Amino acid sequence: MIDNALYFLGKTGGEIVLTAQNLGQGVRIRVSDNGPGMKATVKERVFDPFFTTKPVGEGTGLGLAICYGIVKKLGGEIHVESEEGKGTAFTIQLPFASPERRTENETEDLIGR
Repeated sequence: MIDNALYFLGKTGGEIVLTAQNLGQGVRIRVSDNGPGMKATVKERVFDPFFTTKPVGEGTGLGLAICYGIVKKLGGEIHVESEEGKGTAFTIQLPFASPERRTENETEDLIGR
C-alpha cells in the first residue's frame, strides 16, 4: 500500500498518513494519501490478482492482492476508499489473536454478538 502511494505521489508530491487505533480486541490501521485517487472502475478491481494500472514492466498487480490475502488469513478485513482527484485510503482491521487461538467468546466479541 505504501509502495503504491509513493509511486502515485512520485510525480506530483503529496502526503501519506499512517494511523493505528486500539479497538480492544484488535487494531485498525489506516494508510491514506492525498494523491490522484482512483476511478470507480479501478477501485472495484484493486484487490484482483494481476490487475494493475501501472505501465508494463512497472507493476505486476500482485501487491494489493497479496495484502488482501494476508489480512484475510489473519482473520481481518481490508477496505479501500478513493475518489479520483481526492486521494485514497486503505483501512485494515486485525484481531489481536489469530483465528486459531481465539476462544469462542472472543470470536463472538469480534463479530458483535
